[in-house]
Amino acid sequence: MDTEAAVLGLESSCDETAAAVLRADGTILAEAVLSQEKEHSPYGGVVPEIAARAHLEHLPRLVAQVMEKAGLEFSQLAGIAATSGPGLIGGLIVGSTLGKGIALAHGLPFVAVNHLEAHALTATLPGVVETPVRFPYLLLLLSGGHCQCVAVEGVGRYRRLGTTLDDAVGEAFDKAAKLLGLPWPGGPALERLAKAGNPARIPLPRPLLGRPGCDFSWSGLKTAVAHAVARCPGGAPSDQDKADIAAAFQAAVAAVLADRAKHALAMLPEATAMVVAGGVAANQAVRGALSAAAAKRGLPLVAPPIRLCTDNAVMVAWAGVERLRLGLTDELGHAPRPRWPLEGLAA
Repeated sequence: MDTEAAVLGLESSCDETAAAVLRADGTILAEAVLSQEKEHSPYGGVVPEIAARAHLEHLPRLVAQVMEKAGLEFSQLAGIAATSGPGLIGGLIVGSTLGKGIALAHGLPFVAVNHLEAHALTATLPGVVETPVRFPYLLLLLSGGHCQCVAVEGVGRYRRLGTTLDDAVGEAFDKAAKLLGLPWPGGPALERLAKAGNPARIPLPRPLLGRPGCDFSWSGLKTAVAHAVARCPGGAPSDQDKADIAAAFQAAVAAVLADRAKHALAMLPEATAMVVAGGVAANQAVRGALSAAAAKRGLPLVAPPIRLCTDNAVMVAWAGVERLRLGLTDELGHAPRPRWPLEGLAA
């Protein structure tokens, strides 16, 4: 694939509407992300129908915007890549259908991108991370919908080492934040509040810490937060109580993630790096704990820039580039999938 060739990427799997144009050498020609936070915040979480309608309204405009900024016509592209799963089915249908329409109209190859693979491959994107990593590496995928340790052995080659037994870690952040009366999305708000707290004042459990393997469990920690709130006088925590509970929760999460990562690295001794991706990767306490765990093994912690931790189209376009480079394309009849495990890509 010519390094000057460009791919249009579309992302619409949840509540970010995004488009990007990326050259095959990794140069970002244009990118745009539209957050739907205002639309969903009154409901305390993502409403699938609202998300799908917002994608339908805004994605065509974002596509026109990035194409104009990139200075390209559709016919000059090497291909179209659109997130086709996993995610909310309404949004997936909007993005993949638009991508297929552009591909059909201009005779371009279409790539149905697995959203998790897009996160996984961000660490190999030149110019985005200081030193792109080599396969194989350990991926910690930490978001509102996913919490996994994955051995990344190559494009389309993934081996899940561990996963959550109940909730995703991002979901745990949001629910703990809600218990503290914080606005949605809860993760960033809880991190800000934790800076004013004492993590040692209120003891919270560290689920599965030290246990064999690298699975996760967050439901017990969320319950412990609820009990900590209820134990405050009148069940109404003061501002300092809230900050201390937030700090204790964040410290517990960081400690558990570092412990699980250590176990995962022992299961993948050939790993060249530890990579963290997903919205929770933006949390600085989590990054610090994982960096220390990686350093103990003499490995770097590789994390995308904050703007590329959350859902975006740059990573989708890059996954498209990597797949097109290997001659991997999809039929226009490819159906979006709300569930699409990484391990299924090997087939």
